[in-house]
Amino acid sequence: MQKIVVINSKGGSGKTTVSVNLAASLAACGERTALLDLDPQGSSMRWLKQRPKDLPPISGIAGFRSDSNLTRSFQLTPPADTTTLVLDTPAGLDRRGLEAATRGADAILMPVMSSDIDIHAATHCIADLLLGSRTTSSGSRRFGIIANRVKPNTRGGKRLERFLENFDIPVVATLRDSVNYTRSVETGQGLIDLPRWQVQKDRGAWDDIVEWVAALKQSSGEPAKGPLRVGLGGAVRLAFGRSSA
Repeated sequence: MQKIVVINSKGGSGKTTVSVNLAASLAACGERTALLDLDPQGSSMRWLKQRPKDLPPISGIAGFRSDSNLTRSFQLTPPADTTTLVLDTPAGLDRRGLEAATRGADAILMPVMSSDIDIHAATHCIADLLLGSRTTSSGSRRFGIIANRVKPNTRGGKRLERFLENFDIPVVATLRDSVNYTRSVETGQGLIDLPRWQVQKDRGAWDDIVEWVAALKQSSGEPAKGPLRVGLGGAVRLAFGRSSA
């Protein structure tokens, strides 16, 4: 099973938009996809509840909830036939929380927007991720940036471009500031599920993201290492101060 973590310690960076669209894109490609929502706002799970039944199925795990009748590891375990697990992580994770959330990850994607505040926050988040021993110690983990809601030929877009040049991290794709994302999320769909003519200008970015994820999966010679369920539980406890059930 491939584990893909969408992360950024700053709220409002586009983690849920990326998570749900990635899950929908992978499901459309035939992956048996599960979406684990660790954000207490539960936006990914609300999106999934609205998802039309005739679209490729996605399993949902409300990781922000706690059931005293179940162990924490059981609550966070995806269905046995899952081939790809996408994690939508909460804002506000410190270095320990980032390390816990990304433990065992095969791919880490960080959406970054172009404002000064977003870039400043991303700098600290990237530093914490790269300094985390578990993030850098395994060759099976990969880190990519998604430039989010970018308007071409604007000061903000150029500022983000200069910022990203400072890191030896691939920019996997650039997402336009497009109303298509709002339309799709409101109806439980991914951008991939909308008519091609409607989203033609946005499809290329998601082709790039899916190809990047697929290349990582193909190049990996062994399953992701590390205690998957313990790592996820750790992220929840560190973020919300919860103890495992």
